[in-house]
Amino acid sequence: MEFVGHGACGVNTKAAWLPYFHVFAISDAWAWTLMPLIGSIDIALGLAALLSPRRALFLYMAVWGCFTALLRPAAGEGWWEFIERAYNYGGPLALLLLHGFGHDRKSWFAPLKTVPVLSVERKRTLLWTLRVIVALMLIGHGGFGPVMGKANLLLFYQAAGLGALGLPLQMIRASLGFFEIGLGILALSATRPAFFIFICAWKLASESLFLVAGTTLGCWEVVERGGSYVAPLAALLAMTLLKSSPGSGHRQPNVPLPARVSRK
Repeated sequence: MEFVGHGACGVNTKAAWLPYFHVFAISDAWAWTLMPLIGSIDIALGLAALLSPRRALFLYMAVWGCFTALLRPAAGEGWWEFIERAYNYGGPLALLLLHGFGHDRKSWFAPLKTVPVLSVERKRTLLWTLRVIVALMLIGHGGFGPVMGKANLLLFYQAAGLGALGLPLQMIRASLGFFEIGLGILALSATRPAFFIFICAWKLASESLFLVAGTTLGCWEVVERGGSYVAPLAALLAMTLLKSSPGSGHRQPNVPLPARVSRK
């Protein structure tokens, strides 16, 4: 979803990308030409990750996702933008941690056809990785309001009808920002399944404001942020798997032995 959505924005060209090309002194004329090419590569990567996943592919996607996120502070947009996009580079990294790093060239490029049996330690690492991704994306997005004062949030909230509450939209923007920062901090220690389900629903609702506001390429903007919806669900799954693992430190339910097994 991340790479296909991002790629679709490139194929259709997006003026907001121009400052990122300016970081490398690339002219607007060349930027408009390169956008569809970059977008096509991203779409191909996204489809490959779905249909023929490989460790080398996940590694490349994690590095590329981190690079594109770093372009935002490099273009003067601030570090909150980089922090918020933790799912762009964190998602591929989590998949790489799930399957483990390759031990030779062949294992890096071989198709991944099965999900490995995870040790308790691997489950813990995966859970913490996903917790950090969820925390960073919430804290980063939260900073857009009270710290950065992003103007497009006001447009989204107005389109969503929040202006009818009778409160200044700037106040609503700041309040929701602090709320998200609080959620991000809680994500590091939350243990209730309902919390992560709420985060998924919250992100779906907030990112769907691209559609409500009628922005250009709004549908693809929502698709591109797929990692922010999946990360909390993946964290919930990892937490559930860890709790059910023998030796994890969590109490296991009493499972009756099969009748044919001696209890002597």
